Amino acid sequence: MANRQIIAGVDSSTQSVKVVLRDANTGELIRQGRAPHPEGTEVDPTLWKLALDTAISNAGGLEDVSAISIAGQQHAMIAIDSQGGVIRPALLWNDMRSAEAALELNREAGGNSEIARKTGSVLVASFTATKLRWMADNEPHNAAKVSSVALPHDWLSWQLQGGKDLNKLFTDRSEASGTGYFDPTTSHYREDILRLALRHDSEVILPKIILTNQFAGETASGIPIAAGAGDNAAAALGLQMQPGDVVISLGTSGTAFAVSQTATHDSSGAVAGFADATGRFLPLVCTLNAARILDAATRILGKTHHEIGELALSSSPGAHGLTLLPYFEGERTPNRPDATGTLTGMNLKNSNPAHIARAMIEGMLCSMTDAVDALIALGVSVNRVLIIGGAAKNPAIAAIASALLGREIILPPAGEYVADGAAKQAAWALLGHMPSWNLGEATRHLSPATPEVMDTYRTLRDNTVNWK
Repeated sequence: MANRQIIAGVDSSTQSVKVVLRDANTGELIRQGRAPHPEGTEVDPTLWKLALDTAISNAGGLEDVSAISIAGQQHAMIAIDSQGGVIRPALLWNDMRSAEAALELNREAGGNSEIARKTGSVLVASFTATKLRWMADNEPHNAAKVSSVALPHDWLSWQLQGGKDLNKLFTDRSEASGTGYFDPTTSHYREDILRLALRHDSEVILPKIILTNQFAGETASGIPIAAGAGDNAAAALGLQMQPGDVVISLGTSGTAFAVSQTATHDSSGAVAGFADATGRFLPLVCTLNAARILDAATRILGKTHHEIGELALSSSPGAHGLTLLPYFEGERTPNRPDATGTLTGMNLKNSNPAHIARAMIEGMLCSMTDAVDALIALGVSVNRVLIIGGAAKNPAIAAIASALLGREIILPPAGEYVADGAAKQAAWALLGHMPSWNLGEATRHLSPATPEVMDTYRTLRDNTVNWK
């Protein structure tokens, strides 16, 4: 088609970067590429740019692209000096060393209720502000050099512009709302909290907040760059979510988030009051342990992910008395950064692969059920529950999730919804209106409710002391 306009969407996630090229009007997938990211919770961000370059090359380049937008993992701290150089490796969202710093900042900002009022969230170790405080306390020589702070998506958008002029840094409200020094209700930075985190009053240039349907820069070859978004906000765009929709995303972390017309301010710390990428809000609960629990199951049992699912389905609800508390890497919600996992109730009858597989999946999904319940407790409307992410492909996930939640589960067609959401944002800015794309046929799952499994899990959750 001679008049076809191609847009590019990028998902720079924890484990990899994905690039999709789609028709701006129809959403037709033209081509795509990907590249891996290095492991670890501390990463040189220049490696993300190299991976992006590789993924773009693998997708056939950008020569015919009319616009691009980048979505990325939230929270990661990229400290930049006055010359545009990276001061130290970026600390990722899942780096827990700033847990004590989070407690300090919440106290110093007036307590949990006050920090939630100011930023929409009680700060935990994942938030950028806490990582800045950790750096100020443990690497004061680095903190003194900070002239700007970026997150992965806005840093990559800046790199596409050359990565020199700090005044060309831009972001959107969805990404900024994960820093811990931004008020999603007013869409303005809370520089008082930023100064508190860094322990100094020197000027820090923060990325400009750009409307989600606007361009804010261009690549060296002249391709317009849209505002971009945080990964969950981009996924909401890719899924064309509406108020009343709740998405459970099962990636490295597990998230449950909803599109809401009103802001949330949860002083308990369970729900983060983020902004979305449309001008609305995205209350979100995040856990640290999702697909990695299934990865552990494959190692323990020596089975593939599909085989783990089939084994779990051959067991029965409750795994014949086995219950897993899935805090393998500590936990963010509930805030137990030093916790470890617990598998309890073993006996000679249930110590077999089927019941262990069932307990592993139930433990992970019980944690996500808690996440959805936390949204409901804040008054968030839940009409539909959708599950996405790599782990959603496991044959047991939808059936067991439906039983634990007591609701129908919708599985959209497998796709790169974060990258697709970024692509849709680029199309929005290019066309002047939000396009509606055909996502394909979803599948629906409804299982008999198993409240007794959640009761047993919550008893274990509330009575296990395996953290500091």
